[in-house]
Amino acid sequence: VQLQAFGGGLVQAGGSLRLACAVSGIIFRNSAMGWYRQAPGKQRELVAGINNSGVRKDYTDSVKGRFIVSRDNAKSTVYLQMNSLKPEDTAVYYCNYDVRGIRWLGRTDFTSWGQGTQVTVSS
Repeated sequence: VQLQAFGGGLVQAGGSLRLACAVSGIIFRNSAMGWYRQAPGKQRELVAGINNSGVRKDYTDSVKGRFIVSRDNAKSTVYLQMNSLKPEDTAVYYCNYDVRGIRWLGRTDFTSWGQGTQVTVSS
């Protein structure tokens, strides 16, 4: 399985970024996808999740109204549109998946993580 996140960068507070995560090695359309982030000295956290069809989306409270998760099953890619960015959004962002559904994305026992992408928000 390959999970490659990209699209990060340095942005000023209030700015926007769009992340993408290209996935291979799984039946993408059968998998719920999650975006996660890990800031220095902090545990990795689930930021947003989307079910396999793209109909259901969940967000952690700190990003509700600012981030939008979406997916393109034809391209096996999941996206995270991040608006109104804040310095506290600074982290390495990753994606991961669970074939059991969106409820399982919050688990802490993922055995592998793909390449993340650094997002740095300056104040």
